[in-house]
Amino acid sequence: MEDQMIFDLHMHIEESTALGWQMSAADCIRAMDEAGVERSAVMTLTDLPGLNPQGLELIAEACEQYRDRLYGFLRLNPAHLETSKQLLKQAVTELGFKGLKLHPVSTLQHPGGVATIDLVRLAGELGVPTLFHCGDEPLSTPLSIAQAAAACPDATIILGHMGGYFHVDEALDVAERFPNIILETSAMPYPDKIRTAVARVGAERVVFGSDGPVSSPNLEKQKVVISGLGEEAAGLVLGGNAEKLLGLAA
Repeated sequence: MEDQMIFDLHMHIEESTALGWQMSAADCIRAMDEAGVERSAVMTLTDLPGLNPQGLELIAEACEQYRDRLYGFLRLNPAHLETSKQLLKQAVTELGFKGLKLHPVSTLQHPGGVATIDLVRLAGELGVPTLFHCGDEPLSTPLSIAQAAAACPDATIILGHMGGYFHVDEALDVAERFPNIILETSAMPYPDKIRTAVARVGAERVVFGSDGPVSSPNLEKQKVVISGLGEEAAGLVLGGNAEKLLGLAA
């Protein structure tokens, strides 16, 4: 895999003392280089509109500074629906952002709620995917996010962490039911489940992510490397799928 282009679909740039995590754009690039990652999707650690009113500008400036390496996802709170819709339109159409990030736990917005569905539909209309935090907490389980997938069949939905520690099998079941769902590997601790995901839904619907700085890109990459995928499938999971998903493939 020495020549494999690796794309991390889930990294953060922001200084959040409340959460205890900090990563500047330069820190992000350094972590990518150490892990052999060429490109990353980056987003804030907090939601807009919210604690960091400069979150949009922060990500836009990072992507401009490291063009062809960093690609922006806008993390939004559906509770502020009209403002969030305006920000998403601006981010995608004016600033070249490549996706929407939603974290139901931090926003306390159910994935099946009217506001969330409205925002996911808008992302689909704009041609960008929605990355959900998908784990073990209430509001974030795969079955909860499946409601958004069912309501927005034309939108691409990525299950970040593919169910976390205890809901991975549920994430696999949901992905089999809804073809618009993609599974993302970050902070999910079982390499064999990556292999199972490829077997059940196809290598084209599994993508590598690290959740840096919350998790280590180097460590998270090794989960995919040791999961026992063949060379072709590993190439798709580690980078090929993300490039195609974000419209960057040649």
